[in-house]
Amino acid sequence: MSEHQSELFPRASGVLLHPTSLPGPYGIGDLGAWAYRFVDCLAAAGQSAWQVLPLGPTGFGESPYQGLSTFAGNTTLISLDGLVADGWLTADEVAERPFFSPRRCDYAAAIAFRDELLSLAFDRFARDAQAVAAHEAWCRHPQRAWLDDFTLFMALKEFHGGRPWVDWSESEIFREKQVLGAARSMHATRIAEHRFRQWLFFRQWDALRAYANGKGIRIVGDIPIYVAHDSADVWVNPELFDLDFYGRPNFIAGVPPDYFSVTGQRWGNPLYVWEEHQRTGYAWWIRRIEAMLQVVDIVRIDHFRGFDLYYKIPADRPTAQGGRWVNGPKIGFFRALSAGLGRELDQLPIIAEDLGDDLGAAIALRDTLRLPGMAILQFAFSSYEGDENRFLPHNHVPNMVIYTGTHDNNTVWGWWTNESGPGEREHLCRYVSKDRVDEPHWELIRLGMASPAHTFIIPLQDVLGLGASARMNKPGVPAGQWRWRCLPGDLPADISGTPWERLAALTRKYHRAPGVYKG
Repeated sequence: MSEHQSELFPRASGVLLHPTSLPGPYGIGDLGAWAYRFVDCLAAAGQSAWQVLPLGPTGFGESPYQGLSTFAGNTTLISLDGLVADGWLTADEVAERPFFSPRRCDYAAAIAFRDELLSLAFDRFARDAQAVAAHEAWCRHPQRAWLDDFTLFMALKEFHGGRPWVDWSESEIFREKQVLGAARSMHATRIAEHRFRQWLFFRQWDALRAYANGKGIRIVGDIPIYVAHDSADVWVNPELFDLDFYGRPNFIAGVPPDYFSVTGQRWGNPLYVWEEHQRTGYAWWIRRIEAMLQVVDIVRIDHFRGFDLYYKIPADRPTAQGGRWVNGPKIGFFRALSAGLGRELDQLPIIAEDLGDDLGAAIALRDTLRLPGMAILQFAFSSYEGDENRFLPHNHVPNMVIYTGTHDNNTVWGWWTNESGPGEREHLCRYVSKDRVDEPHWELIRLGMASPAHTFIIPLQDVLGLGASARMNKPGVPAGQWRWRCLPGDLPADISGTPWERLAALTRKYHRAPGVYKG
């Protein structure tokens, strides 16, 4: 690695946990006390990274990868207890909640419950002159150029009963100036409330991130290469996307059949008109990455290979079969990004999600940019690849980020008991020199810790040794995903005698604790 890369990526380890998966009494994890407790657990266990999924407002299916905006925050994550501390809600008001499952996110009920309370908090906030002044200053900042369009988008979407923007009136679809001006007046109160909620989210998130950074923990964020079709991004910038006259996608994104799905993955996101992005100097993308780096320390770009080649599926196809690969913007995109951000290419704090088959030139592009790629230990023991499997620890290189699994994988226990075959299980036993493996999650955690790769990330489910019921997402299954939550006992105030203590011991043993090894 270069000197710059060693500074960006010292030898370290961390935990993957989306804030929705935190404990709490309000139906979904949030940015309140349990988020701070999680940071404390990370610090006590010698971890120096917290990886999250995309933090934007979610749309269909509550998938973080189908957000209503790439710039806005998910206001469902706002801590209600934090608003009690601000004096804009009372403890009695937040206590009057329906029953919520402690183990599963109840999105519909939690969102409805919070919406009412956030509106009540807005009414009281409006009488707090000091807070109003701080809010207005935040809204006026040049980095909030997206705010006016997003809040109008949200107000109109609510007015239309949640329908996608392509189902609104033609004058709204085509953003006729006079009609949008009238809409801003008609929905002024709701627009102001959405602005308030965005301020709350980023105010609470910035405080949490500062707390984590103060304990030596960096936030690893996640940015999907594509944005959702039903988003403010596409509604405001239709010329940047491959759409027909009425704004519907001509082609959509996805990947062909692979180890996740026999029919491929049909994501449904609109594709970019890369020629138009190039004509503008990739200005929208530069703003997107700049905004991301205001809220996280490192950015994982999901589906990195799409910058080299992207899979183009006709929008009328029911599956991902029948698409074709097309050239992406390649290295020219990253040169523009480097210039726009004012950072050398090897100073970009980016992790390239380079998973998939037949990556070819995408790997060469990643290496030219000196970006760390990824390896998944669950994929390391496929019997048909043997010792040549690039995910096996002896094939790792320093400039990599290793995972036991990601949000798209089963937990290690779920994989071991439900998905791995005899060949894979035998291969792991041989690899760790054991006749049998009783704790597959700790075997993979130890292998990841010992890897020469500079960064190792473990989903919390694997630290806790949970089974398939704790899986976060199953690609290609649209309903019932993203719902797992940990319990209060999983985040102890004292890590002695818990899996966290065991994690700490391995972190120290393999020189991943902060200050032990500089890279």
